[in-house]
Amino acid sequence: MLVNDPIADMLTRIRNAQIAKHDTVVIPASNMKKSIAKILLDEGYIKSVDMIDDGLAGQIKIGLKYTDKKQSVIVGLKRISKPGLRVYAQCEELPKVLGGLGIAIVSTSKGVMTDKQARAAKVGGEVLAYIW
Repeated sequence: MLVNDPIADMLTRIRNAQIAKHDTVVIPASNMKKSIAKILLDEGYIKSVDMIDDGLAGQIKIGLKYTDKKQSVIVGLKRISKPGLRVYAQCEELPKVLGGLGIAIVSTSKGVMTDKQARAAKVGGEVLAYIW
């Protein structure tokens, strides 16, 4: 299946799996998706990230995280920079998602990181997505 925007596809698969209350979701792997999944794991939005080797690019198995009442930990996912309209921001212009309660995922020259990490490193870049 040809996907024009693999990052939006990843976010949509996570969103759909959480709406359906699935425990895990499997996503085709890429280096960018691995970096985004690692950030979500480090920030506590997901439970686990496992690599599945299928002989090709592989797949990422993401364990979704829920509260005690089976409410999703991730309330919202929004793709910001799209293939048809790229969005870039300098370190001073990086947005605070929900006043600092959420995160922005930024692709910088030093790798993929959160908005807080990018501000601390004083680097800007492409704003990929908001997670809250």
